[in-house]
Amino acid sequence: MSSFTESGPAGRRTTDFVQVHDGAFRLAGRRFRFCGTNNYYLHYKSQRMADSVLADAAALGLRVVRCWGFLDGTPADGVVLQPEPFRYDEDGFEPLDHAVFRAGQLGLRLVIALTNNWRDFGGIPQYATWFSAGHDDFFRHRAMKECYRAWVAHVTGRRNRYTGVPYNHEPAVMAWELANEPRCPSDPSGDTLTAWADEMSRYVRKLAPRQLVAVGDEGFHGRAGTADYPSSNQEGVVWHRLLELPAIDYGTFHLHPQQWGEKSPGWGVRWIHDHFREAAAAGVPAVLEEFSWRDGGTARDTVYAAWTAAVEEADGDGDQFWLLTGRDDDGSHYPDYDGRRVIHPSATAALLAGHAERMSRPGRELPSRPA
Repeated sequence: MSSFTESGPAGRRTTDFVQVHDGAFRLAGRRFRFCGTNNYYLHYKSQRMADSVLADAAALGLRVVRCWGFLDGTPADGVVLQPEPFRYDEDGFEPLDHAVFRAGQLGLRLVIALTNNWRDFGGIPQYATWFSAGHDDFFRHRAMKECYRAWVAHVTGRRNRYTGVPYNHEPAVMAWELANEPRCPSDPSGDTLTAWADEMSRYVRKLAPRQLVAVGDEGFHGRAGTADYPSSNQEGVVWHRLLELPAIDYGTFHLHPQQWGEKSPGWGVRWIHDHFREAAAAGVPAVLEEFSWRDGGTARDTVYAAWTAAVEEADGDGDQFWLLTGRDDDGSHYPDYDGRRVIHPSATAALLAGHAERMSRPGRELPSRPA
């Protein structure tokens, strides 16, 4: 069985790598725009549960699924990938191997994040515990960086048990992300995080030269003296500097205004337009790779209709809603732990499927990008 030979329900084949040319994604010579999603449990849940999510993604016409490629320290459902520094559990990789294999069969592309800013599934807090250091030391501490680099080399170079293909030769893996939502608030200038992203993106580029590399950050602007939290320098993230790094192929930004103290859905429309405009000026694609809204005051579907329209109007390269979930092993829906679950079928899923269809219509040639 091989993801190089299987095709999805629409006849798509994962034989070609997604590339970046002239400031936009390309696949097999054509412009590649997409609506996609996120799922955080493909790397440790059962095959049945992973298949449910990926089959629903394909049925909705989604093209890209973002998932986690790490599980450090404490096992989840008995699965662990890196139980301790520099030691890896080969048995633990079975769910991720299967997810990559199944995504390839369905014509889906995966974006795989290599660690987490948050303690979910280990991430940077687990590295800090291992090395008796602080969170932000992850970006400076030599031993912590060596541990992360070793992990990246192991994951990108390992051979999938179901396809026989090394991960860094797998077209179903569209991109590697350095981290989910990295932040370094101890250095509001952004110098520390930018230097780390520069070093690590160059490293990933050498290990996986045919795949794309992104930071995985939230798109915070890093401006001093502003009271607007997502535009401020409080988290040590300066988005435009990350866009300019030579080994970063595209910019990422997130949109969770209710978590950031922004109450207006209209604020999100401006956030979307600003980021796509700045990415176009920098000559790179950008993806709104997480967005969410909990019902309250304004209905979620009304907000998503406005935000997805903004992506289309901005000629955006892609977006990925948070988050698509499927069925548990007993056939019930995966629980709505954070109040942001999207299930298929549903009115929200239908709205996003329509957006996906418009984003991925065939025959779209690469237009001139605004400067």
